[in-house]
Amino acid sequence: MTVIEYIASLVGFLLIIYFGWRKVAPPVRKLMKQRQDAIGQQVDDAKLAAERLAAAEKQYQDAVAEARTEAAKIRDAARADAQRIVVEMREHAEREVQRIRQRGEEDLVARREQVVRELRVRIGELAVDQAGELVREHLASQQARSATVDRLLDELAAMASSTGEAGHAGGK
Repeated sequence: MTVIEYIASLVGFLLIIYFGWRKVAPPVRKLMKQRQDAIGQQVDDAKLAAERLAAAEKQYQDAVAEARTEAAKIRDAARADAQRIVVEMREHAEREVQRIRQRGEEDLVARREQVVRELRVRIGELAVDQAGELVREHLASQQARSATVDRLLDELAAMASSTGEAGHAGGK
């Protein structure tokens, strides 16, 4: 290759570089700048998304912890309510047992009194019947009737004489 060819090649090469630098490079730089800005924006968006994700995970963890705490409180309250209800039911059952027991005792006393009254009436009737039978048997013979009448008259006379003595003693 000769010097002229070499210079012509060099000038041609420089013209291509100049034309590339003036006409091709600015749109390529602009395109690269846009790509860099887009990638930078995507990186920023990714960082922001990562921060939002971290914040959301933190909120989620806090919400889960709060829900667990609330569930534990609700469970404890439910247990306390259940124990209170058991105690109330036992107390109610004990009061009901006492009420039934007292009512049974009252019924038993009332029935006992009723039976005693019925027995007194029946014993009284039997005693009257027995006394009547004894009197009838005793007065069945004439001699027994005379002895009873004589004894009755003697008792009346004794009563009259004791009343008379009491009247004389009061008059002195």
